[in-house]
Amino acid sequence: MRTRIVVLMFALSAMSYFDRTIMSISAPSIIREFGISETAMGTIFSAFLASYTLCMTPGGGLADRFGPRLVLAVSGLGAALFTGLTALCGRPGLGALLGVVPAFLVVRLGFGLATAPLYPACGRVVTNWIRPEGRARMQALILSGASVGSAISPFVFSRLIALIGWRRAFGWAAGATVALSLFWWRSARNEPPGGREGAPARAEPIPWGRLLADRNLLLLTLGYFCLNYFEYIFFYWIYYYFGEIRHMGRDQSAGYVTAMFLTMAAGLFGGGWVSDRLAARLGLLRGRRTVAVLGMTASAVLLYLGAASSGVAATATYLSLALGLASAAEGPFWATAMETGPGKAGTAGGILNTGGNLGGMLAPILTPVIAARLGWSWGLYAGSAMVLLGVAAWFLLDAAAATAAEREAARA
Repeated sequence: MRTRIVVLMFALSAMSYFDRTIMSISAPSIIREFGISETAMGTIFSAFLASYTLCMTPGGGLADRFGPRLVLAVSGLGAALFTGLTALCGRPGLGALLGVVPAFLVVRLGFGLATAPLYPACGRVVTNWIRPEGRARMQALILSGASVGSAISPFVFSRLIALIGWRRAFGWAAGATVALSLFWWRSARNEPPGGREGAPARAEPIPWGRLLADRNLLLLTLGYFCLNYFEYIFFYWIYYYFGEIRHMGRDQSAGYVTAMFLTMAAGLFGGGWVSDRLAARLGLLRGRRTVAVLGMTASAVLLYLGAASSGVAATATYLSLALGLASAAEGPFWATAMETGPGKAGTAGGILNTGGNLGGMLAPILTPVIAARLGWSWGLYAGSAMVLLGVAAWFLLDAAAATAAEREAARA
């Protein structure tokens, strides 16, 4: 049962990021068809992130109160609805009624609202089913579904667009999301056998004040803001960067982006696994901090080298390694944050991911703005500077408070 639930959460994560990134894959077609500017498209990208970010912590609170099984099922069905509605944002359709850009903005806002509870709810499942010394790699495994979904989308969705057009392709993605969400509802459980399903519904009121005032959680959230800014450059602009700025063909761009996100998947799971191994020897905080600091520092250097390189293959290699090493920090961030709120891992994860997605929301807008003034290389250099700021947060954590939280989480 534990294996099945983790695999299903991995699949939900992969499907979610497939649905998210297909907007960037269809962006060149939409820009050409409707004459939308790069800046306007960046705003459409960030509309999803705005509602996704604002609803993240409430979504985690819902998982704590009503149980992650129900919340994840409803979230998936809502995401499928708005994925399907994306196909109606042009003309004819909602674009004729609202205008093309406003229609995309409304639908993407709805998509973000529906998707927001995903990772906080998964975090609640992990704390229910997995012991503390295994949580970093399990959460990293679930998060690696994001990179797998992102890796598949350029290859699959670009071909779907070529075969049936971007509108019908969104319909196929919506249908797949419905099927997976219903399978999750049928197969998953909130707690292991012996625990009483539905117990999260009787949890104490969410301790918003205590969690929001927790110094370590706030520092982790700040660091995750910086990490997500870095990663979301890749999610939303790297396909465009390869195709339109480096002048690669569609298949070549899709191939490089797919390889990049597969590297991210390896980095995610590898970082979580190494973090748990080091935690067993050095303690949870020191083991996780070591992986996060080394991975994020190396990623900043590699992104700089990739942006400065003139060779296509060298650029793709540097950027792939940069994303892979940055993602190694994901498991340590999530595992450490969830233990700051024993019994309220969904809410704590929601706070962490809210901060992270504020950084993610900023990246799609700020990157083309910097690029328009200083060039695309400087748009990428900004990501290197941001992720280095995130490294500092790990050195400011209160080790004594973290140890006390770990002990309380182990008893919860």
